[in-house]
Amino acid sequence: MRFHETGLDGAYVIEPTPHVDHRGFFGRVWCHDELTAHGLVAEIAQSNVGCSHRKGTLRGLHLQQAPHAEVKLVRCTRGAVFDVIVDLRPESPTHCKWFGTELNESNLKMMYVPEGFATGYLTLRDDSEIYYHASKAYHPASATGVRYDDPAFGIEWAGEITVISEQDRAWPDFAARELTFHGTPGL
Repeated sequence: MRFHETGLDGAYVIEPTPHVDHRGFFGRVWCHDELTAHGLVAEIAQSNVGCSHRKGTLRGLHLQQAPHAEVKLVRCTRGAVFDVIVDLRPESPTHCKWFGTELNESNLKMMYVPEGFATGYLTLRDDSEIYYHASKAYHPASATGVRYDDPAFGIEWAGEITVISEQDRAWPDFAARELTFHGTPGL
């Protein structure tokens, strides 16, 4: 596996190192030892899959608050998505910064999303599917989000947003929010 820094503290794009022959390829998409060797969380409590039928569907930006904050390892298994992460950790040197990259069925890239980051994606093709591991089980009372178009972040999405849930459209302005991450008041 190859680990590429994103410029956001603790977040990575991870690529499998495929072994290719006349049959196709084989590559590792998760390895406890390699994640641990890079100082990353390597526990999996839950794996999830999501499919969006239409190009232009935006999901996010979502996260879980402490003590249920989770690490995610996101991969696109069909189609293509523009995956975005935003560092919401108040003490972080990259607080309020964002990073985005295309994940698709061909490039095999994965996004490692640390605790305290919001994440979301925009589908770039019809019938796009993501699959991700989470270090903690989903906890509805800890689930929250930030607005995809909040000027506090200035995210440049990689396409037109044509489908979005009312919940994702209605998250309050970041500047007006007070959430708790890792026991630290902030946002």
